[in-house]
Amino acid sequence: MDLDALRYGNFSKLGEAVTDWRQMTKKLADLKKDAEDNLKAKADRAKWAGVNATVSREFIAKTAAEFADAHTQADSITKILSDTRGELIGFRTQVNDAITRGAQQNLSVIDTGDGTFTVTGNTRPDWASDPSGKTGVTDQKAVEALRDEIQGILSKATESDKSAANVLRLLVDHAKYGFADASYADRDSAAKAVAAAEKLAKSARSPAGMSLDDIAYFNRTMEKYNGDSLFAEQFATRLGPKETLQFWTEMTSAHVNAKGSELETMKSLQKNLSMTLATASFSDSDAMQDWKKDLVAERNTNFRPAGSVNPVGALGAQVISSLMSEGQYDTEFLDDYRKKIFEADKGAGDSGTDVLWVKGYHGADLVFGDGEGRDPLKGLLEGLSHNPEAATHAFESRSDVDHMLGTTVYTDRGESLGRALEAATTGIIAGDSTQPLPPHSEAQVRVMKNIVQAIGEPGGGLPVSQGLGDSLGNMAAAYMPEISQTLAGHGAEPVFFTDSADPDGLGDYADVVRFLSAVSADPDGRAGIILGESIYTSSLLETHLTDSTLFDGPSAQVITNIGKNAGLIEGIVAHSVADDEVQSAVAGEKAYNDALRTKGDFAKTWIAIGLSSVSVPVQYGGDVMGAVGGGAVGAIAGMAVDRVLQGQELSGAKDEALYASAKSLYDSRESVSQQTQWAAADTIERHGLDLPKDGTSDLIRNAVNDAWDAGSHALSDTKERP
Repeated sequence: MDLDALRYGNFSKLGEAVTDWRQMTKKLADLKKDAEDNLKAKADRAKWAGVNATVSREFIAKTAAEFADAHTQADSITKILSDTRGELIGFRTQVNDAITRGAQQNLSVIDTGDGTFTVTGNTRPDWASDPSGKTGVTDQKAVEALRDEIQGILSKATESDKSAANVLRLLVDHAKYGFADASYADRDSAAKAVAAAEKLAKSARSPAGMSLDDIAYFNRTMEKYNGDSLFAEQFATRLGPKETLQFWTEMTSAHVNAKGSELETMKSLQKNLSMTLATASFSDSDAMQDWKKDLVAERNTNFRPAGSVNPVGALGAQVISSLMSEGQYDTEFLDDYRKKIFEADKGAGDSGTDVLWVKGYHGADLVFGDGEGRDPLKGLLEGLSHNPEAATHAFESRSDVDHMLGTTVYTDRGESLGRALEAATTGIIAGDSTQPLPPHSEAQVRVMKNIVQAIGEPGGGLPVSQGLGDSLGNMAAAYMPEISQTLAGHGAEPVFFTDSADPDGLGDYADVVRFLSAVSADPDGRAGIILGESIYTSSLLETHLTDSTLFDGPSAQVITNIGKNAGLIEGIVAHSVADDEVQSAVAGEKAYNDALRTKGDFAKTWIAIGLSSVSVPVQYGGDVMGAVGGGAVGAIAGMAVDRVLQGQELSGAKDEALYASAKSLYDSRESVSQQTQWAAADTIERHGLDLPKDGTSDLIRNAVNDAWDAGSHALSDTKERP
């Protein structure tokens, strides 16, 4: 920075810019609030149909998010500009004070351009008459001291100016379309993030020289900044795609037998590196676009630790996927990478994937504490489970669903696949108990249909075991509205609420029956169906009984329909279990009880935050939420979960398997009947309704019992039974 530019620069223009940006930020804050409280909130509550259920709702959600990002970016720019202006004015004051003090010492400071200046001593005519001659001698130490002081001030001002310009450019370049979500309180914090990224990228280029202390510092810094979009983008692009993969290859090789604190450090490093790269993937800068393209291009490169004598190391795809277990990666990047990896995996056939990825790479050990990372599909599927949009894209093809499910027999990717399928069909990150379930889009329903048909294929569908049961149970619970409408047939919409974009999209009656039967064979899957059905049934009863206008007909009719649905679904489940229980009575009993207790805790979060089937009366029904005084919907469902955990557990299956099978079958019928009756009675009592308790219970008992036997007939009509 030139001296005169600092001394005489017109900071009033910068002040005007700060004022303009501050006003813009305030306006954007109002727009953000309006978008969230009005635009998006109304869209969430609206009952959409057809194209609007997907395109319009998604557009509104993204528009609201853009307003939030616009406010964040404007706020960061305002703070950076304001902070920089304050710093430069402070530096101007310091340099002017220094020059004034220099003048008092007869020293002159002159700007010589291009960031240079001179400090010289002044000469006066009367100095020549001094007999000692001392007054004519310039104090060289004073000259050097003033020069160094001014140079120090100019250096700080230059750094402030350049770093502010750099950060502002990075913010603008970060998002080619839309706005960056990076938030900074001042110029210094933004500059520190960028500087930290440069430092870590430099050290990662020489991984062999990193000590445990260096790695610990690296890890702490990355943990601090892994959600910072500018830091992440700068780290990734300055290190480079190939160098990023080589860095992780070196780390995993050098610490392959890590234990204790070293192991914990490496697991943490993998997490933070994964999250940092995931954050970086959302950048639209030209450098990051090239990085993502080049990273995917390295998928078939052989990565070996420096100095390794083994000619076979790890495939780039294995290294990439080993860094996808944490964080949410950008949808377009996941789409691009997934297409390439799915294509290669399908090319090997269902049974050949283990040979394709694992057999030839025994030296690769890319995951600390969770397998060896040699199957890139596991990491990719985990990455998809964190990005529901990308997950939905991944399974729109029935052939991809069939292949991936088929490979679970030969690999250990079942749990990861289950989580990815769960995200694809529900629209939320698998296992996330903080986000409400959005209405199912047509694309999500199509994926669910693919799964329903693949699992329940006539003559024996694809396996539910291999770790898939837990997620399939969650998915069945989330789709209880569509399942109920399919089983009830056309015309049941006024009873079984849903604002799914395609309520009839799961396939036909037989597909759904076989799917429920297959998922019931897994203890975790069965627990999900039972809990989901109980929550849905109790919520429906509470909603209908407290607002008779929702169904144009007598209350006895809607009560009977709900009771039949509960009996039919749980009848299908119980008869399916009874068919197999002779062979696995004892093992099935313990596994199911354990699954029920575990999933029961999670099921309560479905009630609390609108996840899964409870969202039907609360969220899916549009105005239905307001139908219940004080927003009380959900209380009855919560009581239902507690009762399921107590009353649906199996017991006594030790020696006489046939007897135990029959006992548990009829105990299950009694349980669903009693559960549904209790939900109705609790609703009547809680809301002070003028309905006969005994008459209502009798309607439910008869409806459940009739439909229970129908569940057995449905199985016989749709699949081969023992």
